[in-house]
Amino acid sequence: MTDKNTQIRLKNRPDSTPSAADFELFHDDMPVAGEGQILCRSLYLSLDPYMRGQISGRHISGAIHPGSVMRGETVSEVVTSNHPDYRPGDLVMHQGGWQSFSVAPAAELSPVDKRITPLSLALGILGMPGLTAYAGMTYLADLKEGDRLVVSAASGAVGSMVGQIARQMGCEVVGIAGADEKCRWLVEEAGFVACINYKTQDLAEGLKETCPNGIDVYFDNVGGDTLEAAMWQLALGARVVLCGLMAQYNTDVIPPGPNPATIIKARATVRGLVVYDFFDKKQEFLDKIIPWVEGGKIKYREDVTDGLENAPAAFVRLMTGKNFGKTIIKF
Repeated sequence: MTDKNTQIRLKNRPDSTPSAADFELFHDDMPVAGEGQILCRSLYLSLDPYMRGQISGRHISGAIHPGSVMRGETVSEVVTSNHPDYRPGDLVMHQGGWQSFSVAPAAELSPVDKRITPLSLALGILGMPGLTAYAGMTYLADLKEGDRLVVSAASGAVGSMVGQIARQMGCEVVGIAGADEKCRWLVEEAGFVACINYKTQDLAEGLKETCPNGIDVYFDNVGGDTLEAAMWQLALGARVVLCGLMAQYNTDVIPPGPNPATIIKARATVRGLVVYDFFDKKQEFLDKIIPWVEGGKIKYREDVTDGLENAPAAFVRLMTGKNFGKTIIKF
């Protein structure tokens, strides 16, 4: 085993879209597990848009400051255990961060469900993004069979799962994505009835064409102009689930919110979704979704990059919409 721990640290706090130069590669001393702690070797790292909010200091989970190791959830292998619940070789999930090795107390680790294969799915459709989608569809959206549901950032791990879970619950799903390739996959593979490429089509007109009777459920991962356009097309009694803020992660200028008239005229219900509120539903989620994945009812895409040293470039691709599927770093 190496005597150094490779890390990616935040170098600068960018004012707009991050670049690879805002991060730095660092070789720290190997961490040592203390009493009751576990030393883990990272196998896969999840890169997620919310990390941009941490860099800006505006995320609910707290801020990342220059000089600090970037945070992130990992699938890891136990190397050394000073706790009876874990043994070397066990596969676990925890906030290991952008580094090759990490130490954590046993209470902060959870075993990887043995049914999950490939392991990377534990960070994607069978991990926090999948749980986010499941919670929104099961507990917040009040889905009804025949609902016309629209989801933004539809080809990502959260968006694609929102749409596919809704399909399994009898809804017709329209996606919003930023590339023709993504739209084709959503319609041809994931079973969406339509997908609007917001970069080449007029979004408001596209929503009118694909949802002529209005949007019954809108799941928002973006905010900004996309949210505004969807709100004007809400059907009577619509339900809106607000989850992500991609439109404002790369700027310090907060965009104005949607006109309240859109909510009033639709008699709409608007609810905010924070996945942390649903961590107690994880087992329920896995028991429900794993059979769907195994049975081919759920399709997925992963955007996998080899090597921790390439994580900054992969994160920049994610934050500029150039990824396709769940962004993963493989160690």
